[in-house]
Amino acid sequence: MTDADARIEAARRALEEATAALAAAEAEAKTESETAAQAGPGVVPEPAAPAAQAEPPAPAAPAAPAAPAAPTAPSGPLDAQQLEAVRAGYAFEGAALEIGAIVNGEAVAGVPVRIPLAMTNRHGLVAGATGTGKTKTLQVLAEQLSAAGVPVFAADIKGDLSGIATPGEPSDKLLARTKGIGQDWAPAAAPTEVFSLGGRGIGVPIRATVSSFGPLMLSKVLGLNKTQESSLGLVFHFADEQGLALVDLSDLRTVLQYLTSTEGKLELEGIGGLSKQTAGVILRELVNFSEQGADIFFGETEIDTREFLRVTNEGRGVVSLLELPGVASNPALFSTFLMWLLADLFNELPEVGDLDKPKLVFFFDEAHLLFSGASKAFVEQITQTVRLIRSKGVGIFFVTQTPKDVPDDVLAQLGSRIQHQLRAHTPDDATALRQTVRTYPKSGYDLEEVLTQLATGEAIVTVMNEKGAPSPVAWTRLRAPQASMSPTPEDGLRQLVASSSLYPRYSQVLDPQSAHEVLTAKMNAAAERERAEAAAIEAEKQAAKDAKERERAEKAARSRTQTRTTTRSRPDAGSGNVVSDMLGSRTGQTIVREVVRGVFGTLFKKRR
Repeated sequence: MTDADARIEAARRALEEATAALAAAEAEAKTESETAAQAGPGVVPEPAAPAAQAEPPAPAAPAAPAAPAAPTAPSGPLDAQQLEAVRAGYAFEGAALEIGAIVNGEAVAGVPVRIPLAMTNRHGLVAGATGTGKTKTLQVLAEQLSAAGVPVFAADIKGDLSGIATPGEPSDKLLARTKGIGQDWAPAAAPTEVFSLGGRGIGVPIRATVSSFGPLMLSKVLGLNKTQESSLGLVFHFADEQGLALVDLSDLRTVLQYLTSTEGKLELEGIGGLSKQTAGVILRELVNFSEQGADIFFGETEIDTREFLRVTNEGRGVVSLLELPGVASNPALFSTFLMWLLADLFNELPEVGDLDKPKLVFFFDEAHLLFSGASKAFVEQITQTVRLIRSKGVGIFFVTQTPKDVPDDVLAQLGSRIQHQLRAHTPDDATALRQTVRTYPKSGYDLEEVLTQLATGEAIVTVMNEKGAPSPVAWTRLRAPQASMSPTPEDGLRQLVASSSLYPRYSQVLDPQSAHEVLTAKMNAAAERERAEAAAIEAEKQAAKDAKERERAEKAARSRTQTRTTTRSRPDAGSGNVVSDMLGSRTGQTIVREVVRGVFGTLFKKRR
């Protein structure tokens, strides 16, 4: 029998003894009450004469001996046995992240709730309505992972997470809370690196090339349908086959324009065609995408995603924060860019199997943006990445409002669940609540009720234990961050960036020779050849036209000569026709000579 089993058995015996003692006390009280009722109110029964006194009743069988100190009855939904089961379910032997303490009416500091450090690469979910404390939970987990030597990557949507770079400040309220859950609180900051997408912000710029981004993710961002997505894949295939680097969006636009040109169409004959209508749709979407500011996210120098795996000389994991001040303008780009980071890590990292602690934990905030409107192929790629990246030593925590924001195939891969308050103000909310409850193991809670009553900073928790089984469901009051719960001031963030060893490398914007330059030169040369060929054809047409004009003029000239000869040969003949006679006369010949000279003389001059 293990220590946990022994503790459970001892608690069970104590509970049985206390129950028996309580039953005996209730029976005795009932007997006294009945006796007093029979005597009448305020009347004390007279004692019987000693001789007539009946024999005293035989003593009742003794109750089971009471425990030395009966436990206080729980004031919450769990009884003593269930409370002990939760305690045993979170008593892990290896290193663990402290989440908080169980709540059973009040916080019970002696029953901590934890996540085994080795199980954080089995992924997790942090969910809850806006304002329920998800960001602070993320900060608590990130701080402890960093302290355990695990690097962390997190997107800082609202700027709140930047406080992790600054030590927190104590207050009476904070210390009272932490003491109540058994947290020995002290101010501490985590080593932090600040990044920004394409330099939109003050952090180290993160950029990706269009080639590495790939057609599937770009189709998701552009909102293309299945046919257009397939055509975009053909474009990328052509660029790869021809060795054309797609660095930025101008490269992709140029390839599309080339493949719809006369010369480009011939190069696609062997692998399929690209309709001009489909290319036009993709080009229009690329223009809109660029106008939203996406151009700055693509280019060189491309980030090396292994930069997110750094550990300090003191053995603490570096927390990489991606600031996203403009995410509201293009949420699809933000979420898809984060997915690209994960996919790139998956491609770069070697297989390592199960580790004592992960190589990186990736917090995917606002996860619903990633899956909204996603194609089946895109979701399948995410599911495969989540399933397999665990063996690369990377854990993923999705942060969103409700579990239904995450597809079932992805949700099934998430071992740890931290569910903050859910609201059921609408029929859709109520449906989401019931669906969430069904995803939890059986417990002593009425989860449909409890999940709507959780206070800020409380959550329903179940994690994957060291054996890979789910832990008991625990209503938990969460620990407080040791770093600042307010954002780090901008001056502090700028100092972090200025001192970063990464900034000089990634702040430079390079413009290498890529598809745009290669194909533009090729299309310009082709256009010049086409212009020369068109000029040659036009010259041939003009020469043929001139030849026809000369032939027509010569024919007309021969016809005139014949007419004059015929007229001279019959100077005095009368035909009986007035017009013929007139033309045959000397006066008529003079008139004809003047008319012919006037017409053909002009044409002849024009030809000369």
